[in-house]
Parts: sequence; structure tokens; C-alpha cells
Amino acid sequence: MLGNISCLSRTLNLIPITTRNAQFHTSPVSNEIRKLARLRVVDNSEIGKAAMIEGKPPKCIHVYNKRHVGLIGDQVLVAIKGQMKKGVLVGLKQKQAIKVPKFDSNNVVLIDDNGTPLGTRIHVPIPTILRTILKEKTHNKGADYTKVLAIATRFV
Repeated sequence: MLGNISCLSRTLNLIPITTRNAQFHTSPVSNEIRKLARLRVVDNSEIGKAAMIEGKPPKCIHVYNKRHVGLIGDQVLVAIKGQMKKGVLVGLKQKQAIKVPKFDSNNVVLIDDNGTPLGTRIHVPIPTILRTILKEKTHNKGADYTKVLAIATRFV
């Protein structure tokens, strides 16, 4: 019996490692903002700049909507440098609606609990449709998300 086991282990060692540990992914790539999705901070807040320089981008902990899948203008809870901060999604990789641009990365602007941004400037262009989305949320929720629009320098 022991002879068979040693023979089997010798034959397994002859098989290349790449074929032994090959994993095939059958599900398509998901670019949606869900839990543990990596985000890119695009404002000039201190905590955001430090996290991006260290190479430890923030991760999404929670999406504040019913579907738990983030869309442009949704509020998210983010884990960044051992702290929990809120943010607004301003650009996404996933397929967008008509007249909403698709971005190369998942962009977020960090905000306080009352909706004021932590930074003073947004470095990337943000979609124009975000104006109408954030104004609707400002009237419904009571927080002032229009300040995020005020610190933006470019719109697409």
C-alpha cells in the first residue's frame, strides 16, 4: 500500500505545477460596486491621498441602496486606512445608461456624514448627469450633496 502512495506522489511531481493547480473561471468579470470592491479616491483629501500613495486603495463596505449594487451618485461606506468613511460614487467601470460615460476605474469622493466633501478639489472629470442625480438626492435626504459638484473642475 505504501509503495502505491510513493509511486503516486512521484508521478504527481512530474506533472507541471500549472496544470495541477489550474483554476478555470466560468463566471464573467464583475465590474459592479459591491462589498469589498476596490475604489479610487479622486479628491485631494489627506486620508485619500495617503491611502493611494501607500498602494492600499479603499474598499467598499456597504452600498446605501436597496439592490446593494452601486450606481453613479450612490453613497457608499468605505474602509480606508483603518477608518470608516462615507463616499459618493462619481465614476464606474460597469456598463452605464445612455449618455453616461464609462470610466477606466471606480472613482469615489470622500464625504462627511452631512454630505460635505473632505477634499477641496476633484482631479478627474465627472459625468454631467451627476448634477441631476445629486440634486434629487439632496432634496430627498436633507444632506447637501451639491457641494461635491461645486469642487469639481471638469464635467463630461
